[in-house]
Amino acid sequence: MGTTVRVVVGGQLLRGADEVYVSGTGVQGEVLQYVRPLGQNELSDVGQVMRDLVRRRWSLRTMRALAASEDPPFLPDHPWLRDLEHKTPAELARLRKKLFDDKKQLNPQISDQVEIELTIAPEAAPGDRELRLLTPGGLTNPVRFEVGTLPEVCEGEGGEEPERAVGLPVMLNGQITPGEVDRFWVRARAGQQLVLRMQARQLIPYLADAVPGWFQGTITLYDASGREVAYGDDYGTEPDPVLLYKVPAEGVYRLEVRDAIYRGRDDFVYRVAVGELPFVTRVFPLGGQAGSELKAAVWGWNLPVSSVKLESGAEGVQEATWQWPKGLSNPVRYAVGTLPEWLETEPNDTVEGAQKVALPGIVNGRIGEAGEVDFFRIEAKTGEEVVAEVQARRLGSSLDSVLQLMDAEGKVLGANDDEEDKASGLITHHADSYLRVKVAQDGAYFVCLSDAQHQGGDGYAYRLRLSAARPDFVLRVVPSAVNLGPGRSATVTVHAIRKDGFEGDIELALAEGPAGYTMSKAKIPAGESKATVTIAAPRGAARGVFPLRLEGRAQIGGAQVTRQAAPAEDMMQAFAYQHLVVGQELLAAVGGARKVPAVWRPIIAGVQATSAGPVRVPLGGEAQVQMKGAPGLDGVKYRAANRPRGIGLRGVTAAAGGLVVTIAADATLASEGDKGNLVVEVQAGRRDLGVLPAIAFEVVR
Repeated sequence: MGTTVRVVVGGQLLRGADEVYVSGTGVQGEVLQYVRPLGQNELSDVGQVMRDLVRRRWSLRTMRALAASEDPPFLPDHPWLRDLEHKTPAELARLRKKLFDDKKQLNPQISDQVEIELTIAPEAAPGDRELRLLTPGGLTNPVRFEVGTLPEVCEGEGGEEPERAVGLPVMLNGQITPGEVDRFWVRARAGQQLVLRMQARQLIPYLADAVPGWFQGTITLYDASGREVAYGDDYGTEPDPVLLYKVPAEGVYRLEVRDAIYRGRDDFVYRVAVGELPFVTRVFPLGGQAGSELKAAVWGWNLPVSSVKLESGAEGVQEATWQWPKGLSNPVRYAVGTLPEWLETEPNDTVEGAQKVALPGIVNGRIGEAGEVDFFRIEAKTGEEVVAEVQARRLGSSLDSVLQLMDAEGKVLGANDDEEDKASGLITHHADSYLRVKVAQDGAYFVCLSDAQHQGGDGYAYRLRLSAARPDFVLRVVPSAVNLGPGRSATVTVHAIRKDGFEGDIELALAEGPAGYTMSKAKIPAGESKATVTIAAPRGAARGVFPLRLEGRAQIGGAQVTRQAAPAEDMMQAFAYQHLVVGQELLAAVGGARKVPAVWRPIIAGVQATSAGPVRVPLGGEAQVQMKGAPGLDGVKYRAANRPRGIGLRGVTAAAGGLVVTIAADATLASEGDKGNLVVEVQAGRRDLGVLPAIAFEVVR
């Protein structure tokens, strides 16, 4: 917080992106430049130029011989290639690896890149944000950007050698390429309870073309002698690893980050928090009743308290973090309900000792030991639908639940192991159980809860809802960016996730939006799971980004129920599986390119360039090119967007009706007969306004 950071955003169709949108407050962004992918022919030319550049630096004689004998290629207009002849050997080596690494995996979905600058205000709240770009085609899908509280270090900026070990606490940032292992050295003191928490899958939840569908990171810690002291490739049921390590002796320790099977590419990005940081390993209970004072006991590392207060706001799954003296805790999930709540009471591991529970209610308990079974006794009426639902894995518990409903004679009336919850888009192993059974007669019934793997312990907590059926629904709208044009419309899909047997119509409406924006009348018909609707912008809609809110209304039990549609992205995992991943904002965008200066026409000695041919630039001398065009470019900067060998931009000055561009041919780098194009980039501050028309040149004596 309180910093400025450069960020590279990868994707498709990003050309012309000129605005940055970050959710929440306190973070402002600015587009610096667009970086297009280079073609194979261009890469071949770049490789030859780089080889020639290295040879020319060996000796002036070799350089002149090459200049006289070769017909050199010309560099494409690309930000990475600017000032190529002035780059150091180390910079050239890094550029060569970036462009020509044989192990580099092609990744067309992020082939376009945009460099942006983010300014984070000191008062910006820490946590996850959504970052988007506004392009001529509209607003992009969101990507995750995290505002942290720790000092930040990127790979290549420190910590690569023992003598450059970084202090703690620290946040390490990097990317993994194929076969790569990133190494950082950190300095620790004896007795420190180190927490090493990796974020990889948390940053990019799903990769459509990778198995298992995300970057499966690993972290390994070595002491100064090179001995492995800790390793992790996951944490509990979460794919991102966490290491908890008490430092035995002061010294320098090496941290290694890699993919579990040595995969890698540009979107294998990670963050690793390292330090004596607060880390919550478990809480109990896993939630409470809305409107009441919710407290939970907590266990973990470097915690200053043994219990915490939970916000008892809206019904559903919530997430909490706590700012403590040693830093910000990891996020913890918990649930808020509206039914009465009880704690499980032991012993209840037999039918005879079953805990009596009055319907409706929620029991908070644990499968405390391996092989333990918890029994609960309820009373139900003839024809009543009894629902038993477990929340455990969805709240970070290790429990893989199994539910059974039995009558007084021990007959099993219903059983369930795993029930998919499509509202939980980040979960791939749906291990929570759900039962809905209509009972045949009045009497006592028994709910039996156990772990499918016959495991147990303090981390096997659960919330068990026991009630009659409570028909309801939740909504997801995709995509979370609605891209429009003035007077035009766009479609979105609203998904309904029905609960406890609700099958009725759901009427959809635009509950919030700018004046003049409308949504077609639509509903999700009874029994259906989704509907497509159109949202339209008025004819005079201005370019910009605006919040929207959609909602659905249904008649349930004689009353109208209204539910807001949460914004989401429909993501594919590992070539096959679809997930509705909930986001933070539903936005409408009216795109289109910003107004830029009028098209410029290159004039050479008063004649159109297309008929006059290239400008003749003397070897070791200068030539001028006049540009005619609309005024209004005061205060902008000009620079060579590409760098043909030996050709440079000497200056741009104002002239009657336009500009005069001066270019030069270096006597030691250029050669007689060199031909090509020089492209001049126009910038206002850090914003690209475009380029002037290419200036054709030929080097002459």
